[in-house]
Amino acid sequence: MGANNNWLWTCSETIPSDTQEGQRLVKQLLSKLEEYAWGMSDVFGIHLAAEEAIVNAIKHGNAYHPDKNVQIEMNVGADRVSLRVTDEGPGFDPQEVPDPTEDENLENESGRGVMLIKAYMTDVRYNDRGNSVFMEKVRTQ
Repeated sequence: MGANNNWLWTCSETIPSDTQEGQRLVKQLLSKLEEYAWGMSDVFGIHLAAEEAIVNAIKHGNAYHPDKNVQIEMNVGADRVSLRVTDEGPGFDPQEVPDPTEDENLENESGRGVMLIKAYMTDVRYNDRGNSVFMEKVRTQ
C-alpha cells in the first residue's frame, strides 16, 4: 500500500454542531459508495455507522454547542472505507457504555450507536480521550 492508501475519494471537513451538516456529508459518502459499486449490505452498515458517529459527536460530544465543531475525514477505496469523526467534547470511555442488549438497558437510548458501529464496521478504535473514533470497513461484496 502506498502512502495515500490508494483512496479513490477522500473528504476532510470541519462542520458546526449541526445534524443537517452531518447529513450532507453522509449523503456525499453514500453517493461515492454507489459510484464505486459498493454492495447494498456494506453500504447499509457504513451509512448507519457514519450517521451514528456524527450524530453522537454533535449530540453527546459537543452537546449541540454552536461554537464547537466536528472534524470528519472520510476515505473510499476499491476494497475499504475509513472514517474518523472527532468532536470538541470531553470524550468518553467506550468500555463504560452500558450494553443496550441487556434487559435493564433495553429502554435506554444510550449505547446503541456505539454497539451498531462495532457491529457493522470491520475495525473501530477510539483515541485515549474518547472524543475521536476511527472506523474502517473492508468490502465484503
